[in-house]
Amino acid sequence: MCKARALGEDATMMPETDASTSRTDGERHELLRPRRRRPPPAAAAPGPPAESAGAFGSRLGARAAHGEGGERFADRRDAGRRLATLLARTRHEDPVVAGISRDGVPVAAEVARALESPLDVVLLEQVCAPEHPQHVIGAVAEGGVCVVDEEAVERLGLPAEEAREAVARARRRLGERQSTPLFERPRLAVSGRSVIVVDDGLASPHRARAAAQSLRSRGAARVVLAVPVAEREAAQLLRSDVDDVVWVRMPEHMLAVGLWYEDFAATSEEEVHALMSEHAGAVQREVAIEISPGALLRGDLTVPWGAYARGVVAFAGDADSSRFSPRDRRIAAVLNDAAIATLRLDLLGPYENLDPIVTADVELLARRLLAATRWLRRQPETAGIALGYVGTGTGAAAALLAAAQLQAGVCAVVSRGGRVELPAWRLEQVLAPTLLIVGGADAELLELNRAAKRRLRCESELVVLPGASHLFEEPGALDDVARLTAGWFTRHLREPAPEIEAGDEHHPSAARA
Repeated sequence: MCKARALGEDATMMPETDASTSRTDGERHELLRPRRRRPPPAAAAPGPPAESAGAFGSRLGARAAHGEGGERFADRRDAGRRLATLLARTRHEDPVVAGISRDGVPVAAEVARALESPLDVVLLEQVCAPEHPQHVIGAVAEGGVCVVDEEAVERLGLPAEEAREAVARARRRLGERQSTPLFERPRLAVSGRSVIVVDDGLASPHRARAAAQSLRSRGAARVVLAVPVAEREAAQLLRSDVDDVVWVRMPEHMLAVGLWYEDFAATSEEEVHALMSEHAGAVQREVAIEISPGALLRGDLTVPWGAYARGVVAFAGDADSSRFSPRDRRIAAVLNDAAIATLRLDLLGPYENLDPIVTADVELLARRLLAATRWLRRQPETAGIALGYVGTGTGAAAALLAAAQLQAGVCAVVSRGGRVELPAWRLEQVLAPTLLIVGGADAELLELNRAAKRRLRCESELVVLPGASHLFEEPGALDDVARLTAGWFTRHLREPAPEIEAGDEHHPSAARA
């Protein structure tokens, strides 16, 4: 249920970064200090984590918990498979698995495969001493994160100016990697979710700390570090940065991570790309939803890989927006990249979209959208996840009408160039947070949306794209719409919606399909 708030002025949108990406409010520079004794954070998700809750320190003192034999891992994939067995109990948290690039990704890929979880990557670069490249003094990561080991800097007698230059070089390398096609893709949404961050080993805390802070900056609610082999003191130093640490081996003397592998060849960027592509697929199927005897709605259901989406969004279009619309396809693809399932619908039949009376029948479109919603609640991939609507043209009014009828059954609504002409009492019943996106070049549509926003009593925003038409055909306009849409649903699709059955609607309409 949304929270009421005072309605502000229209927001005018200028090109901006995706709401699901890292923060840009200044760089974070933190110094490593050994043996910090703050207790570990409480677990955010219900149920048992990979290890017993609250036992972080006691587990580190009992190294034999996972065994200390001398057996080495064949390679990183073998290590990932062994690590995955210890993480099986985290499946109830619906986690995202994030590998620390590059060498952590092959390990993470095996964990993600075993848990049937989406796979992401944490991009970082190590900071090395200028004249001693074998000495790692810190790490930089996405989101402006910078971690430097002050004691190592002092021990090496490194002047402050040289330390700053080492950080600057690492940032330049990071920036170059971020501009490659692999890392220009939209990132998975981690806001409000549990994330298992995976590396091939833990000999020092720099990489893990930078990765954890980067994920926190993206909104991760719970961060678990999982490594095949860990140095005990390094794990202790991370107790204030991560919620838990899971390991397969914790030897008495670590020496080097590579000594615990038969094959420790470096992972190339091409291998990372191949692994990410392997896990970037989706469950896709064409569906037929019966709305009355002999009458079917056609649609395309897409669920991100592993069927572990954070929510599902149904598309409500009008005569100009079918499930084959390139605009809907583009927005659905961005939502899928953000781990959100999509159902693109044809709410009108092949001949109905030629009848102006039918295409203007908002009640009819809303009833069909409700039928599709009940169908989603019966599907194994989407039965228990949060629900949202995207509406276009007259379909936007239908989406708001359906949301008003289902009330708390809908978690969020986005109207894209919508003709939101509904009675005031209907709009006042909408509880779902609503985003209205309008092109600034369409004065009539802009005024309709301003009037609708004044009547909405739920959380709402009106975003105007300067110079854009209602179809958002101008260069970059649709990309802005897609980013805004994904950001809104990433923010609001957090709580699973209640099950919806026939007769649950707040104000049921006539039964005509």
